[in-house]
Formats: sequence, C-alpha cells, structure tokens
Amino acid sequence: MTEETAARPSARRGPYAKSAQRRADIVSSATSVFAARGYRGGSLREIAKQLGLSLTSVVHHFPSKSELLVAVLENADSASIQSFEEDTREGGVTFAVLRYVRRNLERPEMLRLLALMAAEASAPDHPAHEWFRNRYERVIVALGVAVRRDQDKGRISNRGDAERIAGALVAVWDGLQLQWLIDPRRDLVAGMSAAMEDLLGTHAPRDT
Repeated sequence: MTEETAARPSARRGPYAKSAQRRADIVSSATSVFAARGYRGGSLREIAKQLGLSLTSVVHHFPSKSELLVAVLENADSASIQSFEEDTREGGVTFAVLRYVRRNLERPEMLRLLALMAAEASAPDHPAHEWFRNRYERVIVALGVAVRRDQDKGRISNRGDAERIAGALVAVWDGLQLQWLIDPRRDLVAGMSAAMEDLLGTHAPRDT
C-alpha cells in the first residue's frame, strides 16, 4: 500500500464530516428561525443569510423547507424521548416526568419551537401535521405502558385506564409548559408535581 493509497480513506472522511457539520449548522439556524417566526414565517433564504451561505448551499442539503422542518423537529425531540423512556423504566413515571421537566427548563427555545409548531401543525395541510400526530400517538402509548407498569408495581394508586391517564398527563404537561413559556416566573416543576399527585394518586419523589 502506497502513502497515497493509505491517505485516501481520511481524505474521503473529510468532506463527509464537513457535510455533516454543515447540515447540523443549518438545522441549528432553522431551529432559531422557526422558533422566532414559525414555519410559515421563516424562510430558507433567511436561514442561509444567518449562516452566511447561499440559498443554493442550503437547498443542496435540504431540498425543501418541509424536509428541513422535519429534521429540526427530529433533532429537538429524539434524544429527549429516548432518555425519558429509560427514566420511566428506572424510576417510574413521576421520576421520569420531573427529570424531563427539569431538563426542559434549560432549553426554552426548543420548547417554544415545539409548542409553536404543534399549534401550526393542527392544520391538516401543514407539512408537520403527520409528524406531530405520530409523535403524540407514540408518546401516549409509551407513557401508557409506563403508567401500567407503575400501577402493577403499586407506585401509583389511580387504577384507571393507563392510556387515558397518559393522554391526560400529556395534555397537562403541554399546557403547563406553555404557561411557563409565556410567564417564566411560574414554577413548572411544582406545577407538574401537583398535577401528577392529583392525576396519578402519588407523591412526587423528593430526590429527582
């Protein structure tokens, strides 16, 4: 193997790494733009300008604004959902929810984006309509499994239908987060703790 041949793999990796970083930068910029202006108010041209790129460069990575929106939503949601599901298995629903709420206090821009996009996506013709419909279904089903597990383990006293409890919990969760985004003086953790005591029939753990 010559030195030239040996050097080729790293040379190939360079452009791929640069392309991945460029995509990440575009997603990050789009997150800010969509959070501030909404999907319909934001534009690929504005995202390109924010990054000092040409519109052609942005379109090369994301041929349409709807594709970029999905990438932004997946980036905002995927890691958090995975860690939340792990926490429900480890410490139960109350533990997982309060831990998730505390994490979310550190990323208001992401919460604002999801809240704004969810409202816009209620329109059936919105490009994120199906994404949010599937997301709510996935979250409620997964949370219902966790509620049922807690019922079986005696962690919660509410013996009602687990999936209906999960749906109600998601609704309360979304509503309290929206109130906090509008008025950050509200104590989101205390609000969720009280809501779960009422809804699940359990006391929130002190050390979460």
